[in-house]
Amino acid sequence: MKHIKHKELQSYERIYRANLVNSVTGFKSANLLATRSKDGVDNVAIFSSVTHLGSDPALFSFVQRPLGHGAGHTYYNLKETGKITLNHIPVSLVNAAHQSSAKYDKNISEFEELEIEKLERDGYAVPFVKESPVQLVAEYVNEYYLEENNCILVICKITEVFLDPDILHEDGWLDLGKAGTVTINGLDGYAAAKTEKRLSYAQVDKELYEISLKTGN
Repeated sequence: MKHIKHKELQSYERIYRANLVNSVTGFKSANLLATRSKDGVDNVAIFSSVTHLGSDPALFSFVQRPLGHGAGHTYYNLKETGKITLNHIPVSLVNAAHQSSAKYDKNISEFEELEIEKLERDGYAVPFVKESPVQLVAEYVNEYYLEENNCILVICKITEVFLDPDILHEDGWLDLGKAGTVTINGLDGYAAAKTEKRLSYAQVDKELYEISLKTGN
């Protein structure tokens, strides 16, 4: 097994080190976060840092990289309007989703530029990604500045969920493998998830058992 010490890791060329460190912690979620500016310009961008924070209240976080130099349209729009949608990425949208990480001008909508089909719903001030099998509506809650790397940890509260009913199980679990949601390996490797098995809640002195993958719906 290759052993990389801290000094060697720090000596690597920037891109090589970024690829290694972004891969070494494992697969990450792949989501398109969509917002609308106060001037009515829609923005959609890929994030691999979305993390579940809790179920009651239903919270997730994402990391906003250092602002400036064309970065931060999602963050600024969210701060101005308080609203955002989170959209899972299907295989069919991988290329366009990946390209959305480019630093487009704030007056350019990635929906139009990258031909990502937008879904408008009556009563909602933010857009959705039409092809996404799981779509969340959320609102800004809080943020924490990370002085270690000049990033911002943004906290959002989930207020509504739209999803394909075929992936919803009777106990509330979603089969994201069946949904076709992709995941990210590092900065640019995309993988389609496959659910191998579900296991029962782990308890001391109790045997685990497999839970059926059939939806029952």
